[in-house]
Amino acid sequence: MNKPFDSLPTADGLWTGLRDTAGIATAIVVAQGAIRWIGERAALPAEFASLPPHDGCGALVTPGLVDCHTHLVYGGQRANEFAMRLAGATYEEVAKAGGGIVSSVRATREASEDELFDSASARLQSLLAEGVCAIEIKSGYGLSLEHERKQLRVARRLGEAHGVTVRTTFLGAHALPPEYAGRSSDYIDRVCNEMLPALAREGLVDAVDVFCERIAFSLEETERVFKAAKALNIPVKLHAEQLSDMGGAALAARYGALSCDHIEHLSQEGIAAMREAGTVAVLLPGAYYTLRDTKLPPIEALRAAGVPMAVSTDHNPGTSPALSLLLMANMACTLFRLTVPEAVDGITRHAARALGLQDIHGELAVGRPANFVLWNLRDAAELAYWFGQRPVRAVVRQGRIAEGSL
Repeated sequence: MNKPFDSLPTADGLWTGLRDTAGIATAIVVAQGAIRWIGERAALPAEFASLPPHDGCGALVTPGLVDCHTHLVYGGQRANEFAMRLAGATYEEVAKAGGGIVSSVRATREASEDELFDSASARLQSLLAEGVCAIEIKSGYGLSLEHERKQLRVARRLGEAHGVTVRTTFLGAHALPPEYAGRSSDYIDRVCNEMLPALAREGLVDAVDVFCERIAFSLEETERVFKAAKALNIPVKLHAEQLSDMGGAALAARYGALSCDHIEHLSQEGIAAMREAGTVAVLLPGAYYTLRDTKLPPIEALRAAGVPMAVSTDHNPGTSPALSLLLMANMACTLFRLTVPEAVDGITRHAARALGLQDIHGELAVGRPANFVLWNLRDAAELAYWFGQRPVRAVVRQGRIAEGSL
């Protein structure tokens, strides 16, 4: 970002020449950074007619995008592992060569807070330029109090510096740190009794996540973390059923989880539990693609049950180095067979719900902060159709014109 966010031009005024995703001509009134009126231009109340004009020139308008699952703050990168896998190396061979999550933990621990901020800022700017107005950022590459704190502090700084809503998620139970090899129960004790309480006291934790999987943490260990979060009145979410059906989604639903993410191996019982709890299913096609997975999430069963489906980049250095939420929408349609309306809802309305932000993000409504995107597109289907281009005309984020010019 070349200018401080608070120096960017205000979006206050009357926005006309817009079309919503149904093709209806729309006008938006922004005052003091919030939406004060929205509707057809012909129905504009007289009190707003003399406001400073912003001509959208026929642009498609949508709510600001929401990237509801990312690991954006980390040290280093793992392109060498990508090349090794392409050359035929196994997971074990990559790990023996010093790769895998351990390499990201090492690089994150070695990096200073300012170094992590600078590298994450560059990645964040790519997402913001494409219309993202709210984002979740997880920890999980520090795996100690000092370094998890460092990641979460950077996430908070990113939100302040770039004028974007950031939800921080403590993912201390992401993997077993090297110093706890063979002692996963002891590490979970530390996560629950030391790390989470300290970080919560410092105001750094908006939600708690766990990687519940046979290569990570058990169902029993996951529930211990959930109980610790509940005692602190912090909502939970879960990396669930990515590689096998561990029953994690049903457990998470019992704790009222905001979301269950990945879910390729989600069972009918898990779906029923999520529906009952109002838990969002977060689809991560970038990881599915990178890992060359063949087990599709149960889209039709989720659809039939009425479970809301969000779509996210899952940006991380190992399995989804994706920095385009629109590309993920395309992948969700082509790989997972979502419809265009489902994909658009997945990166706006349902993604906001997956972060507990449904009252301020994901929809255009009176009283909400002004977060919306103008697209140089004729049809909503183009949001999921194109990949490799950025059709953004302008982004209004937190009441300021953050991208583009009018």
